[in-house]
Amino acid sequence: MIRDDFRGGKISLEKTLKLLEKLNIRCNHTHVKQIFKANDRLKQGRITIEEFRSIYRIIAHREEIIEIFNTYSENRKFLYEKNLVDFLTQEQYMFNMNRSIVSEIIEKYEPIEEVKQAHQMSFEGFTRYLCSSDCLLFNNEFGKVYQDMHHPLKDYFISSSHNTYLVSDQLVGPSDIWGYVSALVKGCRCLEIDCWDGSKNEPVVYHGYTLTSKLLFKTVIQAIHKYAFITSEYPVVLSLENHCSPSQQEVMADNLQSILGDALLSDVLDDYPHELPSPEALKFKILVRNKKIGTLMETHARKGSDKHGQSLDTSKDSQEKETQSRSIVKLPLFRKKKVRKVKVAMALSDLVIYTKAEKFRNFHHSRQYQQFNESNSIGESTARKLSKLKANDFILHTSKFITRIYPKATRADSSNFNPQQFWNVGCQMVALNFQTPGLPMDIHNGKFLDNGNSGYILKPQFLRDAEADFNPSKTPEDSNPVTLMIRVISGIQLPPSSHSSSNKADTLVIIEIFGVPNDEIKQQTRVIKKNAFSPRWNETFTFIIQVPELALIRFAVENQNLIAGNEFLGQYTLPVLCMSKGYRHVPLFSRTGESLEPASLFVYVWYVR
Repeated sequence: MIRDDFRGGKISLEKTLKLLEKLNIRCNHTHVKQIFKANDRLKQGRITIEEFRSIYRIIAHREEIIEIFNTYSENRKFLYEKNLVDFLTQEQYMFNMNRSIVSEIIEKYEPIEEVKQAHQMSFEGFTRYLCSSDCLLFNNEFGKVYQDMHHPLKDYFISSSHNTYLVSDQLVGPSDIWGYVSALVKGCRCLEIDCWDGSKNEPVVYHGYTLTSKLLFKTVIQAIHKYAFITSEYPVVLSLENHCSPSQQEVMADNLQSILGDALLSDVLDDYPHELPSPEALKFKILVRNKKIGTLMETHARKGSDKHGQSLDTSKDSQEKETQSRSIVKLPLFRKKKVRKVKVAMALSDLVIYTKAEKFRNFHHSRQYQQFNESNSIGESTARKLSKLKANDFILHTSKFITRIYPKATRADSSNFNPQQFWNVGCQMVALNFQTPGLPMDIHNGKFLDNGNSGYILKPQFLRDAEADFNPSKTPEDSNPVTLMIRVISGIQLPPSSHSSSNKADTLVIIEIFGVPNDEIKQQTRVIKKNAFSPRWNETFTFIIQVPELALIRFAVENQNLIAGNEFLGQYTLPVLCMSKGYRHVPLFSRTGESLEPASLFVYVWYVR
């Protein structure tokens, strides 16, 4: 097959890349370009078939995999079925292996037909298997919805965004429908909509008192309706920060009903009159989170009546806490408005069912007065103090009520906080600026890989049980820790340094655990100089994780720079308990969350609890 491509004599770099692709060899263009130049002996930009074979061997034949292959191959040429069974059982922890499963693997990955017919696997086939999706670090079992989805909404961590309409900063940046589309496609289940009076009686969405651009409210709802259930079929919550007059609130209510139709939850479910429904009961439903007047039963009694023009006063100080704090962030040309009474239109109020927004005062007040369908929004600064000083009270609160945490108003650059501290005390909706890449979003995206990227993750029992005595700052008496061992073997076609004119980088790997305070730790490999193509570390790290149910692990690859600080090259984050054992590939993603395939790490993972 290869000879056919060389009928014209030599081939160019472009044809070399196409031929490697035809041979199912995934390549980084920068690395292939450098290897091509090194093997182009006459420096004419064209290579012979022998030079191509040399390039193929450099890319495809990895010494670390040859060592594993030779350990299980009786003749160092092929793996027989029983050899492959031994490898899968002893190294990959795949038990109950039978001949049909092994035959399927050989059939799927062995490229040489005669070897396949002999029920054997060559080194090429073995390499393809180890580099395939079947050998990723993330266990495929967690890539589908597997958790019990019949618990009440309060029992789940819910993927949540803040200022979803923004795609850059919070003062002069653009508002964009893409903010909502992008968040929904990523599995986000709670979107924030900042609503203000617009011209021609059309409510608009933008960051009030700033120069951010405006979107029509109805356009936002149309986009949400179109993309709400592309990634997940579980409910979406629209968290309204409502600054509109009653007349424009009525327009909002009309928009919600006419655009969303049956997808909008506008009445109590028959089976859930006095408790929160489950994600399962709310499949394909969109819920409105806003201030509400009266009780659910009063709302139900008004069902079908004409509510046009009806509104009730609610004082400014009972609005969402974020409404007050956000007014701090304004351009100097805007004056702070006086405290005023805000009227809530009955038509909009009656669309708020299980997600009524209620101001948080203190834990004692909530225990005394808060209703099952009321949820709180708490700013990150207040929430951080409460999580440190009153962790047990905080966990008791979140075991009963949905709690939303949002970034402080001074984050005008749309930066984010680390969400882990608030997950540790059971906060369901930890809202981040999805438009801002970086460590907090890496942690968020890693956590919500679990349970099929559905946007809902069942909280551990000790965060759901009001009787539990869990404190994230203390090691639980009934702790069932995990001993985790990771051997970082090598890197495969890592992204080169942006400061390099070739394909070089001084590479190192940082492994970091996020979870309860006692579990958080960071370790790193030595630096491999001037090698981003195939660095080999062969270093082993051990972690003792006391609360694995809350722990995430992050692999970050960096280029050492002693003067300006290390350069980020790629990362991958996932829950500790979602890792597969054995020889695994760790895919790498850019700072903005884009796949850097074929860049990856090759590791060996083992853990026990």
